Amino acid sequence: MKAKKAMSGFTLLEIMVVVAIIGLLAAVIVPNVIGQGEAAKVDLTKANMGKIVQQLDLYKFNNGSYPSTEEGLNGLVERPSSARKWPDGGYLPKVPLDAWNNDYVYISPGVEGPFDLLSMGADGVEGGEGADADINWREVQ
Repeated sequence: MKAKKAMSGFTLLEIMVVVAIIGLLAAVIVPNVIGQGEAAKVDLTKANMGKIVQQLDLYKFNNGSYPSTEEGLNGLVERPSSARKWPDGGYLPKVPLDAWNNDYVYISPGVEGPFDLLSMGADGVEGGEGADADINWREVQ
C-alpha cells in the first residue's frame, strides 16, 4: 500500500491570523511614524537657525553691528560695503533656506532685540499651527 503523502501549506485560518496581527501592528505603528517628517523639518530648521545666529554674532563681533535688513542674510555670504572684517569664504557658503526651501525672514534691528530671525513654517506664510507655525529663533534658545 502506498502511504498518503502529507499535505503541506497554510490553512485559511492561519493566514487570517497572520493578516490580523499585521493589521494590529500597522494600526499601532503607522500613526506614530506619519507626521514625523514634518516634526523633523521643524527640528532641522531650529538647528539651522542656531547656526545662523552664531554666524550673525561672529559678524557683529568682527564688524561692530549685525547686517542690515537690506543686506539680509546675504550679508553673511557676500561682503557688504559696511563690513570691516571678512573671512575667506564668508560667514556662510550660501544664503540659507529653511527645511521647506523658504527664505528665512531677517530684520535688523529687530522688534525684540538687535535682530529677528524667523521661518514661516511649512506653509511659508505668517501664522499657522503645527508644522505651519512660525518659528522664531528666540523661542528656539
